[in-house]
Amino acid sequence: MWNNFQTKVEQGMVAGITTIPGGGGDTIEAYVARPDGAGPYPGVVLVHHLPGWDEYYQELARRFANHGFIAVAPNLYSRFGGGTPDEAAAAARAAGGVSDDSVVADSVAALNYFKGLPSGNGKAGIIGSCSGGRHAVLVASRSDGFSAVVDLWGGGVVQSADQLSANQPVAPIDLTPNLNAPLLGLFGNDDQRPSPEQVNQHEEVLKQNGKDYTFHRYDGAGHGFFYYHAPAYRQQAAMDGWNKVVAFFNQHLL
Repeated sequence: MWNNFQTKVEQGMVAGITTIPGGGGDTIEAYVARPDGAGPYPGVVLVHHLPGWDEYYQELARRFANHGFIAVAPNLYSRFGGGTPDEAAAAARAAGGVSDDSVVADSVAALNYFKGLPSGNGKAGIIGSCSGGRHAVLVASRSDGFSAVVDLWGGGVVQSADQLSANQPVAPIDLTPNLNAPLLGLFGNDDQRPSPEQVNQHEEVLKQNGKDYTFHRYDGAGHGFFYYHAPAYRQQAAMDGWNKVVAFFNQHLL
């Protein structure tokens, strides 16, 4: 999928921060990137990671738009105030973090925003990394409307009883019977959240429930191996994984 474009064809995008109706009737920020054309284009809701609604997710949204998707990345920390992404993330952590209910509501709101765009084709996937991977699986298990879900090394899909809280009352793995979209998971074998054993556990439950899923695991990669701005970056695994993500969404959203 990388570098697969025609050099003689005009290509552009429209991208920037806007506001959308969020969960519970609140107004929240969202970064939206879309191809500059009439469409129809498939959609992708981006669920940001624990470090926050940051520049990496803006770049990821533009990358999806460059490959023919309308990307909507809601600010899940909008209610914790403004400032830099680091400041907003710190405020969210100080308040006990964002609740699962809030993430589900804002993700569904982002989906509804996409469905209201005239250039959309009505079909959207959801993707998240780290805590966002957990959230993507959670959202796809608690809501209808998503046609595909991608979990990028989502820590906390598998949780023991002592790890649950008021904000995270249920482990996403326990909602597997309700998962209603095909799932793609990408994991590093050097990761410990999720560990290879936890990935095995998740895979076994998916099999038991007859779910449509594909997992890929990378040797020599740990947590966050897509993050080219961090030491965790693993170039070969990241590029292979990106191609798999785009192919998966093209398969289920076009």
